[in-house]
Amino acid sequence: MLTEERQKFILDTLNKKGIVKVNELVKTTDASESTIRRDLTHLEDLNKLKRVHGGATLLEGRYNEASFKDKLIHKQEEKVAIAKHAASLIEDGDSIYLDAGTTIYEMTQFINQKDIFVVTNGIDNVEPLLEKGINVYILGGKIKSKTKAVTGVDAITNLSKFRFDKAFLGMNAIHLEYDLTTPDTEEAKMKEKAIDLSGESFVLVDDSKFNKVSFVKVADLDRVTVITNKENRHYEEYLQKTDIEVGTE
Repeated sequence: MLTEERQKFILDTLNKKGIVKVNELVKTTDASESTIRRDLTHLEDLNKLKRVHGGATLLEGRYNEASFKDKLIHKQEEKVAIAKHAASLIEDGDSIYLDAGTTIYEMTQFINQKDIFVVTNGIDNVEPLLEKGINVYILGGKIKSKTKAVTGVDAITNLSKFRFDKAFLGMNAIHLEYDLTTPDTEEAKMKEKAIDLSGESFVLVDDSKFNKVSFVKVADLDRVTVITNKENRHYEEYLQKTDIEVGTE
């Protein structure tokens, strides 16, 4: 592998697994240990990862969160497949809630039903829906600049007025033991409240979010249906706790 290819492979592996080991990278890239260590040092200098004993981890901790812009380009093809499947579940006459996640944003391009009402706390969700002539209500409250989500007490109060047929939510992490989690306390409350107010709730997560744990619990797995892009290696175990639907291109 060329240096650029190898370092891209390292970052891609890190994004999927959350942690990479030097000895694993030596085997998969057929590079020397010293070369891999130089790559990790270089990527750490570029603020792409954090070196740890024997390997490296993502910079993003359980409490920290990437920006909307950074998330938007991560696993975009997978997000499109998930979003397309999620949009197909909407029926004419539905009242729906759309969360502020990037996969939910991708979903807006595939929503073509006209006789629906959408409530959202995602700033970027509004324009594409309005362009399609869809009725949209944007919740009032504090705007979180990093994720472009409306949160806070006012947003919860606004949200509490509604009842939904379906809610579509993004999530930072999904785990068999720790269920659904996200880094931000206020966003966790918004997501939990939306689930409480909905007849059906769908969590849209690509395969990299499985077996991960973030800072704040949102809800138990059995309260939602998970939509993802492919079956992960613990697929059968997750099916014992929740329904899973797989979206494909």
